[in-house]
Amino acid sequence: MQVLSKKSLPLGGFAGLTEHRLVTDRRVFGTRKAPNTFDGIGNFVYLADAQFNPHGETHMHPHKELDVISIMMSGRVSHEGSLEHGQSLNAGEVQVQRAGGEGFSHNEKNPDNTKNRMLQLWVLPEVAGQPAGYKHYTLPESGVTRIYGGKENGSKKHGGSPGQKQTFASKTTIDIVRLAPGESINFSEEILAYVSKGTAEFSDENNSFNAEDGDLIRSFKTDIIATSEVEIVVVSHG
Repeated sequence: MQVLSKKSLPLGGFAGLTEHRLVTDRRVFGTRKAPNTFDGIGNFVYLADAQFNPHGETHMHPHKELDVISIMMSGRVSHEGSLEHGQSLNAGEVQVQRAGGEGFSHNEKNPDNTKNRMLQLWVLPEVAGQPAGYKHYTLPESGVTRIYGGKENGSKKHGGSPGQKQTFASKTTIDIVRLAPGESINFSEEILAYVSKGTAEFSDENNSFNAEDGDLIRSFKTDIIATSEVEIVVVSHG
């Protein structure tokens, strides 16, 4: 088990936001990889925990051959760009933007007088040259919600069904896990799990760790027990 705490990393940022970068995969960042950050898993290559300043924005910028996932933790952003211009993203919602071969440009803006909090993840697509696309999800209060990956013909592991088109297909998967105190879940494969709210105990074959908001855990054959109301972003590949 490996653990990386947001608190141990320097606060960076750009334009109208500050952020802690926890995953900067060397396949994308090369020599610009931030010190002490993790590499990803599968095609997952980047994780940042960001806060927008009041009325802060990223400014319009392009992406190509990259899938960009935004998870809104608190507050909201107004989304501008070539995909779903005008869509708002509120706390408890997720947007997934696929650049594909077409590419897209976007600007995320905080419309409020207070700071917000948003997680951003990047995943490299498995197939180049795909059309650009956009998906939006509203997270239920509890349970496991698949927001990225899985087979196009569906997977029953986390509630998929034949012919599913709810997520962009990929062998790299991202699930949002929301548990009440005392509830548990386990994963047999290697995972990267980011605790974005609350606390939980993580155990593998050799170690256990009491994780809190801002902790990133890489482990294999993992049991997770919520010790408070908890939200965890779980990335795996298989």
